[in-house]
Amino acid sequence: MERSDRFQSHHLPGAFMRSKSPVFLDDALFDQLAAALLEASDLEGLVRPLLNLLQTITGLESTYFTTIDPTRQIQTVLYAQNTDRLFIPEGAQADWQDTLCKRALEQDRHVNNDVAQTWGDSAAAQALGIATYASAPIYVAEDELYGTLCAAGGSRVDLSPKALQSLKLFASIIARQIERERLIALLQQENAHLSQNSLLDPLTGLLNRRGLEAQLPRLQAQADRQSCCVMVAFIDLDGFKEINDRHGHPAGDAFLRQVGQRLQGGLRSSDVIARYGGDEFVVAVCAGQQEAQQESVLRDRLFALTRGLYALEQTRVDYPGASIGVATCRQGSSDIHDLLKRADQAMYAHKRQRKLRVVTQASSHRASTG
Repeated sequence: MERSDRFQSHHLPGAFMRSKSPVFLDDALFDQLAAALLEASDLEGLVRPLLNLLQTITGLESTYFTTIDPTRQIQTVLYAQNTDRLFIPEGAQADWQDTLCKRALEQDRHVNNDVAQTWGDSAAAQALGIATYASAPIYVAEDELYGTLCAAGGSRVDLSPKALQSLKLFASIIARQIERERLIALLQQENAHLSQNSLLDPLTGLLNRRGLEAQLPRLQAQADRQSCCVMVAFIDLDGFKEINDRHGHPAGDAFLRQVGQRLQGGLRSSDVIARYGGDEFVVAVCAGQQEAQQESVLRDRLFALTRGLYALEQTRVDYPGASIGVATCRQGSSDIHDLLKRADQAMYAHKRQRKLRVVTQASSHRASTG
């Protein structure tokens, strides 16, 4: 369907200027239009005052704004302004093929004061008792037919050129509002997407440091409600540099991804897992009150999850496990940074113990074979 040039949108704000507007409104109506534009915060807030204005300008009993679903071929009355003589209810739906709006578009006849004679085959018009009808299509994004702005009466009325011009102008204003709201929604969606991505590590898909620091207060509040503690484990992947140097960065990246997957697979969905940076991961969980025992259980569990055989690119690595430190944030405490610091210190203590154990075992082996 070709879009008629007669109904191309006015370019705003020029269409609102008295000296340039093709619509000649008296001062009172112009003031009402200006107020509608200034006070509207959304589509409904704009359309309802315009329907009231359109009713005043046209003198017709009912003015209404519709949307068109091209897939279902249904037209829906979204907002309406009615008098007692003619009532078109909001929410009313009609088969698009039977509507006066479709006939108006196809015949390029947007004003008709003899509906019964010319469009008497419309069941909807007959049921409502419409004698005079006027409409303007609402196009967005150049050629998308979003809906229509309509006025209807139960008797024959000769509409003035000013009335038709006002109808077209109001349809254009509504179209711009729809486009504006769509743009705002798109920007909000993009902003939410960017905000979410700023909290995630792109390699593993886990939270990054910023995401972790955003989630820890939530976990602490949950722990306070449940009368339990937050335990944070700091994980350092000993030997990661050697994996990178020996097998290449793709293998190192695969190793980090698999560590993240193993942690996710071995912990609860409510637990917080983050790649803190480089070869460091952090896990935060809610636990019971037996602090020392719970810390040991968590450390052993995470150690078992990180230890084992990894298939990396073209090679396999039998990884001996990470160095892990665990610290507990007691109920009522909110110093998250201190908690992370204590877990980091505990991790380095575990790392020193492991190195000392390796040295001791090596010395014992030399002594037994010397």
